[in-house]
Amino acid sequence: MSAAPVVVVPIHNALEALDACLAALDRTLPAGSPVLLADDASTDPRIEPLARGWCDRTRLDARYVRRPRNLGFPANCNAAFAETGDADVVLLNSDTVVTPGWLVQLRRCADSDPRIATITPWSNNAEICSWPRFCEDNPAPEFPDAIAEAAAGLAPTYPELPTAVGFCMFLRRAALRQLGDFDASTFGRGYGEENDFCLRAAAMGWRNVLCDTAYVVHHGGASFAPLDMAPGGENLARLLARWPDYNERVARFIMADPLAPRRIALEQRLQALAAAGPQRDLFG
Repeated sequence: MSAAPVVVVPIHNALEALDACLAALDRTLPAGSPVLLADDASTDPRIEPLARGWCDRTRLDARYVRRPRNLGFPANCNAAFAETGDADVVLLNSDTVVTPGWLVQLRRCADSDPRIATITPWSNNAEICSWPRFCEDNPAPEFPDAIAEAAAGLAPTYPELPTAVGFCMFLRRAALRQLGDFDASTFGRGYGEENDFCLRAAAMGWRNVLCDTAYVVHHGGASFAPLDMAPGGENLARLLARWPDYNERVARFIMADPLAPRRIALEQRLQALAAAGPQRDLFG
């Protein structure tokens, strides 16, 4: 298997979500796994001691970097790309909760095809990668590890996506080298930069895929919602100015719904595991 990517957690406030995210990393990653906490000048004074304290205690190879001023999400990520050398990276939002085996599954997906630029796992709240209901903000499940176990037991197909979903996004370093990083000058504080990157990747022959054997919980909106920032708006207009057929590409994907068989397979696998073990409500 390829070398472990650096897990980059971009941070801006959202203390409780960050605490849960870091605890899940501790629980699911092997000792020595590289993690970079990239704090985009959080205004909550509790963030830095929480992050530094976690770095001091964890078994992981973790470090904390605080930006001297707020750069915005794309520029913060770009700085993190520069701080992680030649390694592949996984951008992991601080409002996620990872599950056992998640990074192993992403790495296996990456190893399956050197032309894969980005990888997104299943989640409860991941737009086109949402499960069980497609393109919906499903509630966070009570037993996410059971869903992860079911997903890991599937035969992978790694289906093509029109774009990655940024809550948990593997990026191959070779693609970053060829394509450049996020367009911070166009997308400012955030939204649209990962879609633009994926469209650039596809135009150059790279692939954006779903890792249909991995599952990560995503609560959504922990950092951006308090700033009154929502998807779309000016950044969507900027994205469409560069890629006029973007909405059409996504609409065609949604109408065709090529992931439907994979969602059904995951549900069937989960129900089979539930039937074989203690009876419980896996969906909370």
